[in-house]
Amino acid sequence: MSRWLAALPLIALAALALLFGLFALKHDPRVEPQALVGKPTPDLVLPSLDDGRPVRLRDAAKGPVLVNIFASWCAPCEIEQPVLVALKKQGVPLVGIAYKDAPDKTKAFLNRLGDPFTTRLVDRDGRAGIELGVTGVPETYLVGADGVIVAKHTGPLTEQNARDLWAKAAR
Repeated sequence: MSRWLAALPLIALAALALLFGLFALKHDPRVEPQALVGKPTPDLVLPSLDDGRPVRLRDAAKGPVLVNIFASWCAPCEIEQPVLVALKKQGVPLVGIAYKDAPDKTKAFLNRLGDPFTTRLVDRDGRAGIELGVTGVPETYLVGADGVIVAKHTGPLTEQNARDLWAKAAR
């Protein structure tokens, strides 16, 4: 009897693993959560990377504008950076939010790869990322002129992704 009691936690753990494994099989990794699309930009206040002063995201992201969530520790963010720099040269306004990153590392990243952002904000603890529904970095949101999130792109932007995303601003 005591052997069965000792094995009970292992049996329960195996049952849970099987249960979660079955649900994982139904997950389509190509599906991108779009929870905030069609909703106003969250009313968040974040410190500026430049001087630490508080900045209201809704004020910084007066659209149409792209809001890019990035980090210095993120390899795909490095791949995306030349595309963002090219967007800046085309006059596309960009707000950058450094996600779970140390400000000195963020500044070094931007100095090394180019700084495409008109406004640079810091989300050191990741709380703003939760409000925005960030599933990973990089992510880019298109905010329309009315302050509503028009579209979201998960992963590094390519030139074509960037064109497609920005084209939605004109609609």
